[in-house]
Amino acid sequence: MKKIIISSLAVVSLLSVTSCKTDFETDMSKIQVTSGEADFSKYVALGNSLTSGYRDGALYADGQRESYPAMIAGQMQRAGGGTFTQPLVPDNIGGFTNVPGFRGKLTLQVVNGALTPVYSTAVSALDRLTGTYNNMGVPGAKSFHLVANGYGNMAGLAGGTANPYFVRFASSATTSVLDDAKAQNPTFFSLWIGNNDVLSYATSGGVGTNQTGNTNPSTYSSNDITDPNVLAGSIRTVLEGMRSVGATKGVIANIPNVTSIPFFTTIPYNAVPLNEVYAATLNAQLVGRLKPILTALGQGDRLKTLVVGQNPLLIKDETLTNLSAQITAVLTSNGVPAALASFIGTTYGQARHATSEDLILLSTKSVINTDVTGVPAPFNKQGITYPLEDKYVLTKSEVREIQIATDAYNTSIRALAETYGLAFVDANAKMIELGRSSGIQYNGVTYSTAFVTGGSFSLDGVHLTGRGYAVIANEFIKAINAKYKSTLPQVNPNNYSGIKFP
Repeated sequence: MKKIIISSLAVVSLLSVTSCKTDFETDMSKIQVTSGEADFSKYVALGNSLTSGYRDGALYADGQRESYPAMIAGQMQRAGGGTFTQPLVPDNIGGFTNVPGFRGKLTLQVVNGALTPVYSTAVSALDRLTGTYNNMGVPGAKSFHLVANGYGNMAGLAGGTANPYFVRFASSATTSVLDDAKAQNPTFFSLWIGNNDVLSYATSGGVGTNQTGNTNPSTYSSNDITDPNVLAGSIRTVLEGMRSVGATKGVIANIPNVTSIPFFTTIPYNAVPLNEVYAATLNAQLVGRLKPILTALGQGDRLKTLVVGQNPLLIKDETLTNLSAQITAVLTSNGVPAALASFIGTTYGQARHATSEDLILLSTKSVINTDVTGVPAPFNKQGITYPLEDKYVLTKSEVREIQIATDAYNTSIRALAETYGLAFVDANAKMIELGRSSGIQYNGVTYSTAFVTGGSFSLDGVHLTGRGYAVIANEFIKAINAKYKSTLPQVNPNNYSGIKFP
């Protein structure tokens, strides 16, 4: 991973207290804590990684202890709530030594003089637990996974039909997350699901298929966008399941627009700094050769003339008409050797410079300006003279697909909350509030969506810190109080952990 430089000024900004303002709407310190019309004696939380307490690219014990359901349960216990158990992993590193692709957590380390997030090596194998757990959050779960039998079957890991995090605590190889939740006969539940139904498509750079119109999730690949009807039907099944065991009271949250999180907002589209000599060289060797050809083909706006200062990244946009053959033909007719003409045509047939409507993945930072193996200079610098592949960028058309799906999901989630008479959390609105330049404040500490320095998001740029989860816990608590006339006090985000510096 390339260096992510964090200045001392930014660190000071993160730790400083900016004012005496607070986001707490009511001083609960002198109000008697009651359950109102709800019964918190058996609280079960269903969801994905956000529910489990996943952060810093892994699930580890201290992160689980600061999950938002655990925070809510702590406040519920002041109003008759029972114990709240979680399937804690056996260490504070996370990952599995015997399951490929599951690394330990990210930590900030000083690499070549800069603070850099670096993955740890897992130290524990996938373990199997017994008993029941109130926190049923399963990292990686999509909406339809909650109702899928066998999602915790160890034998299904190799084929991708099971999830190692549910394998850890599933009651049997044939059960579902919903069935194990129902077996606990909860009196109250929370449900936050749907993020992964579009997130995996987004974090893969749109390397997947929009499955809108396909209501058979067994045919989906891991990075596909879930059909909105599948999501709505899966959530309805969960709610019916809760109702069938008497759990008629609970809280459900919609999903934020995933493209607003630091994983997609940290690296700017114009991340190429050029001095006068380099800008002139690239204009002569690359832009100057291609732009006249593209202009003659009516596509001259694909490439920008480079300037001194910040310039846009060069990307591949698969939605563009592929002009490889035309570019090759023009170059060949102008005396360019056939092999070189073919290479240029093939490489730049769908290339364009990024715009502010494109989003660059946080993980792409490690790729920009690296050499492409086997490609001759000066055409071998990724993102500068060689277009970034689709997996490194969310193009504006892919962003639009994500927005359309998210809007459809959230419309259904809100409607289901109303139909089933549940408390509703507008997590999307809270994310928009966090994303504003002023952020939000709790007892003088400002929180925002800025990577590392914003305090809300962990080092993976997708999941929250303990403080970020506390912000979300308060949104759930406010919704519960408003719906069921309870008086659960909010938690203080400042009491929980944020980014840990070396």
